[in-house]
Amino acid sequence: MWMDAVDLRDFYASATGQMARRMVRRRIRDLWPDARGLNVLGLGYATPYLSPFRAEAQRVAAVMPAAQGVLHWPLEGRSLTCLADDADLPLPDLSMDRILLVHALECSEQVRPMMREVWRVLAGNGRLLVVVPNRSGLWARLERTPLGHGRPYSTGQLTRLLRDCLFTPTRTDAALFAPPTTSRMVRSSSLAIENIGHRWFKGFAGVIMVEATKQLYGVNTEAEAKRRKAYLPLPRRNHPAPTPGVRRDG
Repeated sequence: MWMDAVDLRDFYASATGQMARRMVRRRIRDLWPDARGLNVLGLGYATPYLSPFRAEAQRVAAVMPAAQGVLHWPLEGRSLTCLADDADLPLPDLSMDRILLVHALECSEQVRPMMREVWRVLAGNGRLLVVVPNRSGLWARLERTPLGHGRPYSTGQLTRLLRDCLFTPTRTDAALFAPPTTSRMVRSSSLAIENIGHRWFKGFAGVIMVEATKQLYGVNTEAEAKRRKAYLPLPRRNHPAPTPGVRRDG
């Protein structure tokens, strides 16, 4: 189930949300340190993590699913967001070099159609980064944060899903080890907690990240089944009717 865009905006405006944004954005930039001259797309509610790319990327855009709603972003200047069906992206084929999925995969009710659209618009040498709640993490167990909604994943589940959708996982990472608390002491220590957790306790992260490339020669078995040849029975030969009184031998 999709969370409303207004609720997501309010979460990231809170102290807990700002901490989450800093920690997750830090790992995203570690995976994608340079986006100069690239086209970057955020799908879901990815705008809190797209701002660093605006200064260097050729084009940055955000698509928010219709069931989630859309908000103007950035606050200044013309909007770079649009509202669309997550299984019907209003983008040309092979048009995006980087695609970031945040608050998307765990919420979508049409996961495979959405991933097929992501595959379609991603450039041949492009990269996809999926950020989802960690099934074994604390954040996925608490509904007061967006990570407590939708379906959480383990790293194994996410990599298998990506392979089934014609992507090849290349790197995995994790972020958000500090608990979702309102304690100022915990928030002030979040960077130290993040460094310790990332090194020793990756299984307890709030989110997992998997980067993937598209399989250019993968086989879509569902599509192949639809195109499979159907064989009709051969028509029976029409023999001439026997003449009355004439016997046919054999």
